Amino acid sequence: MTLLNSNLGKARLYTPSPNSVMFAGHGLMSSVNTVSALSDSSLSNSALCNSALSDSELSTVFSKLAKSSVTTGSVNNLTSPADKDDHLLTDGFSRRLTYLRLSITDFCNFRCGYCLPNGYQGKRPDNELTLQEIEVLIKAFAEVGTKKVRLTGGEPSIRKDVTQIIEQVKATPGIETVAMTSNGYKLGKHLADWQQAGLDQLNISIDSFDPATFHKMTGFDMLPQLLQDIDKLLATTDIKLKLNGILMEDTAYDSLLAALDFVKTRPVTYRFIEFMQTTDNSDLFFAQHAQSDLIINYLLKKGWQAHHRGQNDGPAIEYSHPDYVGRIGMIAPYAPHFCDSCNRLRVSSLGKVHLCLFDQGNYDIRHYLQQQDVAGLVQKLHDFMPIKPEHHHLAESNSGIMHNLSMIGG
Repeated sequence: MTLLNSNLGKARLYTPSPNSVMFAGHGLMSSVNTVSALSDSSLSNSALCNSALSDSELSTVFSKLAKSSVTTGSVNNLTSPADKDDHLLTDGFSRRLTYLRLSITDFCNFRCGYCLPNGYQGKRPDNELTLQEIEVLIKAFAEVGTKKVRLTGGEPSIRKDVTQIIEQVKATPGIETVAMTSNGYKLGKHLADWQQAGLDQLNISIDSFDPATFHKMTGFDMLPQLLQDIDKLLATTDIKLKLNGILMEDTAYDSLLAALDFVKTRPVTYRFIEFMQTTDNSDLFFAQHAQSDLIINYLLKKGWQAHHRGQNDGPAIEYSHPDYVGRIGMIAPYAPHFCDSCNRLRVSSLGKVHLCLFDQGNYDIRHYLQQQDVAGLVQKLHDFMPIKPEHHHLAESNSGIMHNLSMIGG
């Protein structure tokens, strides 16, 4: 006889002795299909988790579970949800992790002030994850329930094999969505190849719609060409496009008006990202950080409506208006409860797992990739779940080991 639970982390079901059954997990237990049955019982979830139950107590539990099964019309209350879902990554706060952000290089050719004010420093590493290592990595993540993979950088299109990487990720059973975040530098050149390889979603960074400001911010005078390439993407592909821009105090209002004009007739979401402090950008952060309410309040006053996020989506809240084809989004990492629905893990271009973008450390998994040890990596990913932090500490000006966002791609 088995009592099922969905827990925080990976549960361990202890073999019952003749007189007792005990359950344990990494963290608090959240029962599946048992909460309503036990709500009026003195046997709480905590008791189930921490106590050995006598035969009479077990009889009471299963009696209530049986009644719950009859009342709800479900024949599965005493069977397999935990067996079916036990392989899926669930952290210590009941968050199901279905989204991998994979940095395939930390090199970027742009020198945006909020990220790389002095450009990329040093020599680009020659030991970035290989195509074969990425194949092992994606297989393991697919086995633990990852549905969406986003390729990031640095600038991912710098890699000559980026099209092959897209194709390989797309071909992995279990992966439903392949996305990429790019500065758009090579969009026109590689758009057709990326679409053929299976790219589903593309995010492009455009911090200003003013050519001179764009040139000043990035070091590249290419905005008119980039906008042409974007319109070509919209006209010739089914790739879902989103544009990202960092919210800066000096340019916030002008950027919002330009973004509204751009999405008026285009099926595009333009997302403002609240400026995040890192070790390298502190001076600019304190000079230019603007709160997300600046954008949100304007939209709400103008009749824009917020939309709920999908299970595999990121943290952006998107707003729509009946007079606009596209949408405006807001990513507000300093807002309360921003991390409550975190659904992702990050892996660096050198094969290190980041449990949080602003965590205090990372965890090297490269030896599993080099040995093509999918099973070992799957177990290791489960082992990480109890230590994934609940939230970042940006509000305390603590960005962990994140010197700049090019390190892991945001």
